[in-house]
Order: sequence, then structure tokens, then C-alpha cells
Amino acid sequence: MNRNIVIGNAWPYANSSLHLGHIAGLISGDILARYYRLTGDNVMFVSGSDCHGTPITERARKEKTSPQKIAEHYDEEFKELFKKINFSYDLYSHTYSEYHKEKVKELFKKLYDNGYIYEKIEPQCFCEKCNKFLADREIILKCPECGEETKGDQCDNCLHVPTQEELIGGNCIVCGSNTIQKDNKILYLKLSDFQKEIEEHTKKVNHEWRINAKNETEKYLKQGLLDRAVTRDIDWGVEIPIPGYEDKRMYVWIDAVLGYLTDTMKVCEEKGLNWEDFWKEGHNNKIYMCHGKDNIVFHSIILNALLLGQKDNYHLVDTIVSTEYLNYNDQKFSKSKKIGITALEALDIYPIDSLRFHLVNNGPEKKDTNFTPEDFTATHNSELLNKFGNLVNRTLKFKGLEKIKLGTINPEMKELIENTYTEVGNLIEKLEFREATNKIMNLVEAANKYYDSQEPWKQVKENEEEFINTIFTCTNIIANLSNLFEPIMPETTSKIRNYLDLKNPTWEPIYIEKEINVASKDIQALFERIK
Repeated sequence: MNRNIVIGNAWPYANSSLHLGHIAGLISGDILARYYRLTGDNVMFVSGSDCHGTPITERARKEKTSPQKIAEHYDEEFKELFKKINFSYDLYSHTYSEYHKEKVKELFKKLYDNGYIYEKIEPQCFCEKCNKFLADREIILKCPECGEETKGDQCDNCLHVPTQEELIGGNCIVCGSNTIQKDNKILYLKLSDFQKEIEEHTKKVNHEWRINAKNETEKYLKQGLLDRAVTRDIDWGVEIPIPGYEDKRMYVWIDAVLGYLTDTMKVCEEKGLNWEDFWKEGHNNKIYMCHGKDNIVFHSIILNALLLGQKDNYHLVDTIVSTEYLNYNDQKFSKSKKIGITALEALDIYPIDSLRFHLVNNGPEKKDTNFTPEDFTATHNSELLNKFGNLVNRTLKFKGLEKIKLGTINPEMKELIENTYTEVGNLIEKLEFREATNKIMNLVEAANKYYDSQEPWKQVKENEEEFINTIFTCTNIIANLSNLFEPIMPETTSKIRNYLDLKNPTWEPIYIEKEINVASKDIQALFERIK
């Protein structure tokens, strides 16, 4: 029975350009989506631009434009980026779409009707000079956990999320004035009500989570889940569907994480599918969330709480795919300090599939890693061009070769092909993407050693039958590499399928069944050397 699989990539915030570190954290989603499609499962791969909230309104104020203009600009930039790097989204949307907002309001109202959202009158930070209640991101304070200066939404240094009480005594980020406390009417989510269910669920599913996801989630559960404010005093965001709160908006952490659900609903409406097959229990389903380590608790705790609060048989998130940080030349990416390049700039400089491969094979899967142009060039030239590209080139463009004739495949190579599918598939499902690429490259290296040991340049003169078998064996390996590398390098594998007249890729061994006229093909090198 085919599985119904949701893969959610974190919604990038539409306030600045994305850099390579963001792509390193999101490419996991595309690998999973492409892999599960190859296995025949039903995949829903979704994301979108997170377009609401204080940073965008602040930027709009400074640039004397509207928040929507800011959001639209970066939303278009993100769409261009993800199209160029070949992320295979079923839908990439944005949070200011009317469809998304209406669906989120329905889900919010259900939480309220079920008793999980309640009203509270409490003092809140207020700036008398600006004459406004301040959102958490509009407050500067010293982090109560590590002592570093931070904004009030989350500490960049230790990832602590300050409570409302901890925000007292902060300063207004706009004018610098000390804040005062003033009573405000706020709606809260009863996050504490979900402590036991989320604890039990986490213990059941976290066996294959990376250590950062386990540790961060367990830290919050151990200290006890705290109720969390869900309304804010701002005019750019999703409206509150509760009487008396017309002048307030939802916090973006509700708005954005529910986007995985609203995107699925939208795709299913357009394709005539049932969205509940992906999000309700009993449909052989699995849910992955892919993001950087700073987004863990929003997906392992917050999203699950919002789903539990619907009281409607929702399937909870199974797998957190959380990366560490990617640095550039041993420094954090920083646009203001001109450290690193944007992802779009990188795609203009580097071959796309080589960049995808490098970000997986040298990415921050389990620890912070470093990107340098020199390391990338070494990956491209030494691994991809010299090994993979060379195998394809010297097999399919063997001097004087007109046709790949049917022969007998080497039994050891055939066994290695079949074992590689099993091993790589297991590694991908265990989130071991780096090791998966290494396993595929092991097959490439084995093929090159086999080619060298057979010496086809001698066989073509001395033993035609053995020459045919050697070329046939290597061509079959190349055909299967077009399947195995599909989740990593889709443009490259598409070229191979075109050269070999192969149909759509699949996650099972394939073997050449008819002669291939390679002389009639315009076979180009898969990779060009970077100087």
C-alpha cells in the first residue's frame, strides 16, 4: 500500500534574501520528496513565504513603503530561487493569500471553540513615545538564559524564547526608550494542556531525529510547556476571528506552521484529492518537517499542539529533519558585513547540480560546517567530473562506438547495483543524506575500477564479445545512477535518461533491453572543469 507523505520545508521569512545556509537546511525536503516519489508513494511537498509580522512592518516603515510590497518582493525572489535550484514543490505559496488566511482563521476558531484559546488581561510592554504596545521582536533585552543582548522573540545565541515576564524592563527597538507596563487584552494558547500528549508522541517517534532536535524538544518538555500569547497589536497579519479582537493579528508562528496544512488543502482542491488522506490518522501517512535548528520547537511542539487542539483525529509530525548551521569561510553569513553570497548569486556562479551535491555531501547535517569556493571546486572537479562525469564520458563516447549493444552484465556489478538501492534508500529514510551520496559514489568508483580492469581499449581490438559486455555493464550502471542520483542532481540525471532513451526514473534496478544508437546522440560532458 502506497504511503501518503507530507514533507514541509520551513517557510522562509520574506524580509531579506536567502543565503546558502538556508538552502543547506531546506534541500533535505527536496531529497525526501524526490525519493518518495521514486518509490511510488503519494507525496505532498509544500512550503511558502512567511510574510507577516513586525520585521516586515519595520522594514516597510524605514523604506516608506507597505508591508505587502516588501513581502511580495522577497516572495518573488524566493520563488525564482527555488525554481532555479529545482526544488520540486507541489505548492510554494505565501501567507498573505486569501485562501491561506481564511483557512487559518477557521483552524484558529476551532481552537477557541474547543477551549484551547482563552482571554487574559495582563500588563504588556508599552512604549509611551511611540504610543504602542510592543511585539516581542520590537524589544531589546539581555537574555535571561545566557546574558547576551537579544530581541524579545528568540535569543540568537542560545535559542531561548523569553516569556512575557522576562520581557519586562526591555527597551523599544525603534526609539530606544525604556518600556512601561500597561494592561492589554490578549488571547493565549493553552500550550500547557498538551504537555502529556506531546511528551508521549515525542518518545514514540524521535528515534531517528537528529540529536539537536531531540535535545531542544526535550529541553522544553522538561521545563514544562507554558501557555503562549497568540494575539499581537499590529495591523499586518491574519485577522483574529473572535469578537472584540478585530484590531489585533495572529502571531506568525501560528500563521506560518499551519501553512503546511493550508497548502495541502489547496493542492488537493485543485487536483481533486482528499487532504485528510495526508493529515488524518488511518491513511498510512507520515509527516516530515525540514528546517534549520532554530526552528525545531515550532515544528516538534507548536505545530503538534495546534493539530491536537483541533480534536479531529490529526496525524502528528513524525520526523524532524533539523540541520546545523552552514558558515562561509569560517564566518556566519552576514549581508550587512558582506560575508558570503546570496543563494541566487551562488546559482549564477556555480553549476546547480554540483552545488546541490556539495551542500548535501559537505553540508551541516549533524554539525556546523563551512562553505568555501575552494572546497566546492574540489568537490566539483575531483568527485563529480573526474569520477562520475568521466565514467559516463568514456563509456558512452568510447572512440568509434556507434551503438551500445546488448551483452551480459557482470554479475558482481549487478549485485552491487541492487544492493546500492537498498542501502541508499535506508540511509535516506534514516536522514543520512551525506552517507547516501557516499554510497552512490562508491558505485561510481566501483564502476570506474571495473572499467579499468577490463581494459576495453584492448578488448575492442582483441575480444569483441568481452568489449560489448564491458560497455553494456557500465552503461547499465550509468542507467541506474540516473535513478540513484535523481534526488540529489535532477538536471544531470535527466541528461543521462535522454542519452539512454530511459523513461521516468524509479527506485528499483533497471536494465538496458535494446540497443542504443549513441552515435546519433549529442552526448555532452556532464560537468565542465572549474578553474
